[in-house]
Amino acid sequence: MNAASAAIVAVDIPSGADADAMQPHSGVTVQARADAIVTFTAPRPAHIFAGLTSGPTVIAPIGSPPEAIVSQLGLHLSTPPDFAPLLAPRARDANKGSYGHVLVIGGSLGKAGAAAMAGFSALRAGAGLSTVATPKCVLPTVAVFHPELMTEPLAETEHGTISLRAVGHDLDTLLDRTTLAIGPGISRNSETAAFVRTIVTRGDKLLVVDADALNAFEGSADQLNGRGRTVVITPHPGEMARLTAMSIPEIQANRLEVARNFARDHELIVVLKGHRTLIAAPTAASDGEIWVNPTGNPGMATGGTGDILTGMVAGLIAQHPQHALEATALAVYLHGLAGDLASASVGENCLVATDLLRFLPQAFAEIKIKIEIEIKMRNQKSGEIRLRA
Repeated sequence: MNAASAAIVAVDIPSGADADAMQPHSGVTVQARADAIVTFTAPRPAHIFAGLTSGPTVIAPIGSPPEAIVSQLGLHLSTPPDFAPLLAPRARDANKGSYGHVLVIGGSLGKAGAAAMAGFSALRAGAGLSTVATPKCVLPTVAVFHPELMTEPLAETEHGTISLRAVGHDLDTLLDRTTLAIGPGISRNSETAAFVRTIVTRGDKLLVVDADALNAFEGSADQLNGRGRTVVITPHPGEMARLTAMSIPEIQANRLEVARNFARDHELIVVLKGHRTLIAAPTAASDGEIWVNPTGNPGMATGGTGDILTGMVAGLIAQHPQHALEATALAVYLHGLAGDLASASVGENCLVATDLLRFLPQAFAEIKIKIEIEIKMRNQKSGEIRLRA
């Protein structure tokens, strides 16, 4: 079969493949080549994680009742219908105050763009207002990126990073009634790291922590806790390794367990980025269920895409504070979908972070179309069942 020139469609799973594989196949393979896969009812782990085909994998319904679909690993594959309640039409009398205010704290000399991208991404994701608080020396740079952003200057160190002196009444006022995203471009300066720990541990209700704000907790991850509030962390494997004192290979070999255990132990939402980004919530919120994101591509392995995700997560949580897990999963799905659309247009090699912002409106439109199609199919199926009855 592998030597054949004809296209091959695998039914259920390619012959010889391990249906429960959680890692891509490597080395000499004994599985049959597949240009596409059609499986039934729900995917197996290998369909999602093992890279069984470079073509499409189609999930065909065969009448299985929903209660028969149970993941022993506690996994949930994100699909557009999951997000229908979050993408309902907006009220006619809505105003900018109806959709939340995101405050991004970040930026430093040489890394102003990270904070600016995060702030604007919150607006692109639908937040009503977005403010970037950044060191005084880089504020003009942040301000010229997008006129829609508001800015606030913060006290700075001699190295052009945020100073511990920025903590005070003015910042407290700024933090009030906002969803906080902290970390993009903030640097690993020791005084700035102390500022980060002071802000993150103070108890604000809605908080997204990323990049060097996570690195500020290296060796003191016990201080990073979401008890009684909504905290989302968005580490890549290197940042997760520093938080857990594990190696990157250990993280990559045990992604599910690492994400689930950290979310449970620290009572927060973990977005472990990478191929098939994982979204793990505190056990009390989801019985340890992990959402698996199917969108995204290698072209997104470029500087700044993580900053855009941070802004999108904050922007969607600001709009849906009572549905933080679903809002986070939606942000990850849209982020990857925008990347897929950008890759199809400019190619993986040429893709840059701001391409995601250009294609995010199209990603929103595409996911809404998929939701409408799913609703129509369900209504049609329901009508057929009633006729048979």
